[in-house]
Amino acid sequence: MAFIEAKDGTQLHVKDMGKGRPVILIHGWPLTGDMFEYQTVALLESGFRVITYDRRGFGQSGHPADGYNYDVFADDLASVIEGLDLQAVSLVGFSMGGGEIARYLSRHGADRISKAVLVASVVPYLLKDESNPDGVDASVFEGIKKDIRKDRFAFLQSFAKTFYGVGLVTSPVSQGILDWSFVLGVMASPKATIDCVDAFGKTDFRPDLAAFTIPTLVIHGTADKTVPIDPSGRAAAKGIAGAKFIEYDGEPHGLFATVPDRLNQDLIEFLA
Repeated sequence: MAFIEAKDGTQLHVKDMGKGRPVILIHGWPLTGDMFEYQTVALLESGFRVITYDRRGFGQSGHPADGYNYDVFADDLASVIEGLDLQAVSLVGFSMGGGEIARYLSRHGADRISKAVLVASVVPYLLKDESNPDGVDASVFEGIKKDIRKDRFAFLQSFAKTFYGVGLVTSPVSQGILDWSFVLGVMASPKATIDCVDAFGKTDFRPDLAAFTIPTLVIHGTADKTVPIDPSGRAAAKGIAGAKFIEYDGEPHGLFATVPDRLNQDLIEFLA
């Protein structure tokens, strides 16, 4: 089944591989489900059934003009789970993808879910305000949208370097991975790319944290400049009852590619 239809008719592109315990990998912005290349191979080789899908507006899914908010994204995830009739499925959300898990649990409950993993996730709340002094200033998100409107392609190239922690002297990833990430990013609708900045940057998931009634693992890099660890990973670990928290010292945002072996091992141990 290459596509599953969302409630509003948008076609969601799905890849479903393997026959073991099901795991859904939910991608980050502005990439596609293919960003989990290293994780998909490792999980399949460990006997899991691995499902990835492209968020609406990204990759090979439909590119509607609107609907880029987390209530819709959570309902899209529900459409995938129900369309494949999954039970006891584990959810792994990277960056923006963590928000789908939080909002799904609060809107649809955990009856079909066995475990949750938040990797470098935006949960619970990124925006800096009086209630969230460690958050990211609104001007940062406005600047991102401005840069995308001016030259989305140049933005994607520069963004990837921060994403993976590429500096003047060292690079944790190859030029090939930077090029691959650019290709995945340009597949997205420019409208979705812009609208999702507000979605992941300004959505407050703190009221959703109580819905995490299942075993939850939080993983975050201490050197993440894209989604800083204090208002996200550390706050999520504190706000989710019983959550297990692993900090990756010195790792940037894109740790799925900078330390894939470590991440794969932690995922497999938790999901098993």
